[in-house]
Amino acid sequence: MDYSAQLDIAINNLHSEGRYRTFIDIERRRGHFPHAVWRKPDGSEAPITVWCGNDYLGMGQHPAVLSAMHEALDATGAGSGGTRNISGTTVWHKRLEKELADLHGKETSLLFTSAYIANDATLSTLPKLFPGLIIYSDALNHASMIEGVRRNGGAKRIFRHNDVAHLRELLAADDPKAPKLIAFESVYSMDGDFGPIEAICDLADEFGALTYIDEVHAVGMYGARGAGVAERDRLMHRLDIINGTLAKAYGVMGGYIAASARMCDAIRSYAPGFIFTTSLPPAIAAGAAASVAHLKRDHSLREKHQTQAKILKTRLKGLGLPIIDHGSHIVPVIVGDPVHTKKLSDMLLERHGIYVQPINFPTVPRGTERLRFTPSPVHGAAEMDNLIRAMDQLWSHCALNRAELSA
Repeated sequence: MDYSAQLDIAINNLHSEGRYRTFIDIERRRGHFPHAVWRKPDGSEAPITVWCGNDYLGMGQHPAVLSAMHEALDATGAGSGGTRNISGTTVWHKRLEKELADLHGKETSLLFTSAYIANDATLSTLPKLFPGLIIYSDALNHASMIEGVRRNGGAKRIFRHNDVAHLRELLAADDPKAPKLIAFESVYSMDGDFGPIEAICDLADEFGALTYIDEVHAVGMYGARGAGVAERDRLMHRLDIINGTLAKAYGVMGGYIAASARMCDAIRSYAPGFIFTTSLPPAIAAGAAASVAHLKRDHSLREKHQTQAKILKTRLKGLGLPIIDHGSHIVPVIVGDPVHTKKLSDMLLERHGIYVQPINFPTVPRGTERLRFTPSPVHGAAEMDNLIRAMDQLWSHCALNRAELSA
């Protein structure tokens, strides 16, 4: 085989479909979020406003977070020195796990290098702990959950997205004595809709199933202390395993599960994705712990975040744009074509200094390609006005002149 030629074919296929992903080099600058500097391919620079970041609350520049990271870095150095079971467990990791357990009202938590790894490692390990386990997975679960379920070698059932009746049918069709687990999300990040947590918990009780919820796009942003949608809806006690991230609302890096001490101990002892991975640097763990602790107390950022999302959706609707609004902080504008989506993204960046990454297949189904905006408390009135003007101008222009988009 001509390996180079085969690689060219694979990459060229993405180009021909308009799905080739390009990265732009940006430099975020503390104290100026959401503003950044775009380093162009020709070496020049231009100021931009980031409208697609996952640092939802701007905690990546918060003084409490930076101070904790500086303190830990100065005290311990750069890395952790090993895996968690070989010299890589520090007081900073234990402090963070204690904060997370308290956040979710669970006995303990288990820290991973990312929420992707936490999902993959946990879901792929559970059948080892519960022989014969059947996992019921929402059709729109995140890729990390899909990968974990796929790799575990056990039985799986896919229920239609948020379709509780279909989930019931699948549960009822299986052996009542078989161990079962229902895996789903609280906020689905591409459409911004909410999972039916209470209804799923009711089914879990009825059929004797465990519950596994991904709160990645909700922790820090929903609930009285930022524990997520399950806290907001007073349902945390009904969930067996809660997955979350430290890389979005908390502004740092890492992922975790929160559960019973027995569950976390078993995952810790059996999951290769935990056992054989170098632990997070202590400075990262310290910054994340400070962020979690701060957002347990600071309600204002959550409130302003929701307000900004509502304002942006209202103004985009006022332009007549096809947005999806399920009441969450996610603001998707449906374009419906990968080439057009990329062109709009490029024009927003080059003409207006607005950075929003195009979202194409396989992240979303074909025909639903979109621009996904993530407003935050650090996006002010001026940034909002500039975005609305740009979208109004470009959308109107593109509607009249599709030829430019297709060029």
